[in-house]
Amino acid sequence: MPNPETTLLQSWHHNARSWIEAIRTGAIESRLNVTDQAILLAVLGRQPERVLDLGCGEGWLLRALAKRGIKAVGVDGDATLVEAARAAGSSQVHVASYETLVEAKVDIGSGYDLICANFALLQQDIIPLLAAMNALLAPGGALVIQTLHPWTVAAGNYQDGWREETFAHFKGQWQAMPWYFRTLSSWLNALDMAGFRLVGLQEPQHPQNPEPQSLLLVAEQRG
Repeated sequence: MPNPETTLLQSWHHNARSWIEAIRTGAIESRLNVTDQAILLAVLGRQPERVLDLGCGEGWLLRALAKRGIKAVGVDGDATLVEAARAAGSSQVHVASYETLVEAKVDIGSGYDLICANFALLQQDIIPLLAAMNALLAPGGALVIQTLHPWTVAAGNYQDGWREETFAHFKGQWQAMPWYFRTLSSWLNALDMAGFRLVGLQEPQHPQNPEPQSLLLVAEQRG
């Protein structure tokens, strides 16, 4: 049976150009109407001067922050996405897998006021990565995570485990992607084990949709 972690990375390589098209044409309704604004406001609310976007993709958030005078650095494991971010005007974007970040094999800077991960934590063991990000924060820095809301996407199976995104509602040629579902308590335990304490929790929602569109967590280094 293929390793889901490996298949996850391969799917991003395969889907990169389709993802760029989907983001830049506003094809994902929940992002357009709710979640893009939610992560942007959460970051701006901390008034950071320097931000690291972990799993930055094609760089839309980097550009949004730069327009507001915030120095934004990006990192992503897919070279196609990084090239797209650079071509769109974000010069400080690194190609690095999460494994290399955990092992500190690449220098992406440190002393960040805020690190954000916007729908970018899809693997099973995120604790070493979160701990590595903790070490890159300046004193008093924060971690902002936006992810799929576990209650909305549980589909009657509310327990940690691998799921599959087929991209059936997306236009274009997509490769199915495995992703790791975790419960709310699992998210909170991961933060705690990586040396963080939760200081904020939001459930971004469209006023005309009864279900939350995402889960947004704000955490600080545990003193």
